[in-house]
Amino acid sequence: MFNGKRLSLARRRQKLTAKELAEKAGVSPVTITRLETGQNQADSGTLEKLAEVLGYPVQFFFKEDPALLSAEIVSFRSLSSMTAKERNAALSAGDNGVEVYEWLESRYNLPALDLPHFDPELTPEAAADALRQHWGLSYQPIANMMKLIEAKGIRVLGLEETTANVDAFSFWQNDKAYVFLNSFKSAERSIFDAAHELGHLVLHRHGQTSGADEDTRTAEVEANRFASAFLMPEEDVRVRMPRLITADLVLRAKKRWRVSAMALAYRLAHLTRPMLSEWQYRSICIELGKRGYRTSEPDGIPRETSVLWGKVLSQLWAERKSLVDVADELSLPMTEVERLLFCILPQPGIDNEGGEVRRSKLSVVK
Repeated sequence: MFNGKRLSLARRRQKLTAKELAEKAGVSPVTITRLETGQNQADSGTLEKLAEVLGYPVQFFFKEDPALLSAEIVSFRSLSSMTAKERNAALSAGDNGVEVYEWLESRYNLPALDLPHFDPELTPEAAADALRQHWGLSYQPIANMMKLIEAKGIRVLGLEETTANVDAFSFWQNDKAYVFLNSFKSAERSIFDAAHELGHLVLHRHGQTSGADEDTRTAEVEANRFASAFLMPEEDVRVRMPRLITADLVLRAKKRWRVSAMALAYRLAHLTRPMLSEWQYRSICIELGKRGYRTSEPDGIPRETSVLWGKVLSQLWAERKSLVDVADELSLPMTEVERLLFCILPQPGIDNEGGEVRRSKLSVVK
């Protein structure tokens, strides 16, 4: 049976209003509304027109109900700067991402989720420390943030959106944790984004994380504090950094923790016992800004890529399959699968740490 919710999902993913879709497909806006609300079934001619305009296979519109994520459970960081179309397209990407991982889970044994509940009264810094201890990380720098969270069962996908307004985001769905990373930012800021979203998953598991009210603004600040403490533990920073800190020293030191220069400067000024005064912090930020570090990360590190999806691709190749087969099995456009994996797939012949690819197999579900 034709599923109107699927039509709504595809329309929103393509950033079209009902009126715009109707005009492109040569039908009335009322027809679109009645189809999406389940009041009418689509005839074959209308269905083919809609599928062609939206770029989705006809079979997509006959699948069961999608997840239909809501903005209230998704940690959109810059919701106020997003248009409704951008927000709905990102939510639809989340819906499709959930299905991609359900397909993956039905075929392979994925890492089990290891993200315990912590006392909600913990400060973000204490929660970051508790998670580090739970994962046995001590106070050493995180060598590869994406590899770490994937190994702990968090489901990572990419975002190939054409706007910087759609930032990284995360959500819980059926006790599964998801993180979507945008490729607009530098590799260092993407690592911080991953830690920020990890903070939301730990700190705000059952709370609203998007919106313009005080609670959601507080949630953003808390996630930043968690990320800063998780990536740059105070114990390690205090041992490694000297008393006299300059912009040049920040640029050298940031490579240890694989963070942006601005993130390290902020951390130094906001430790329990700050290592930079407010004046020193502002002076260093001005100097870093003059050198281009406020908006980018010159001489940056390679972008992290997905170990899990690297293994999936290897397994698909061994089975003489490709992502085209994945798209076909999911009745998704190939372009949508590519967008969900944008900038997180390893480059051919290179692993996510810059070395030669070593083919390893996933465990297939029996």
